[in-house]
Amino acid sequence: MHVHINIPHEAEDVLRREWGNLDEAARDALLIESYRTGKISIGFLAETLGISRWEAEQWLGQRGVTWNYGLDDLEDDRRTLGELFGK
Repeated sequence: MHVHINIPHEAEDVLRREWGNLDEAARDALLIESYRTGKISIGFLAETLGISRWEAEQWLGQRGVTWNYGLDDLEDDRRTLGELFGK
């Protein structure tokens, strides 16, 4: 899939100097914002980037993104562990 963004050439030059590969920068920004807003999971992010879940967690951390992991997630994980290993 290809997405095209039309911006003035002067802006493109400035952005390329700042970000280098604009295709990757745009993809990363879209993935990060989608994850931050809960539109995609970390598993989806990992699959899209072609990396493991652990690497996706590192990838997010390197970009200053906190995990979407709240109290409900913790309780779900505790319940699952209890079922697997007994209480």
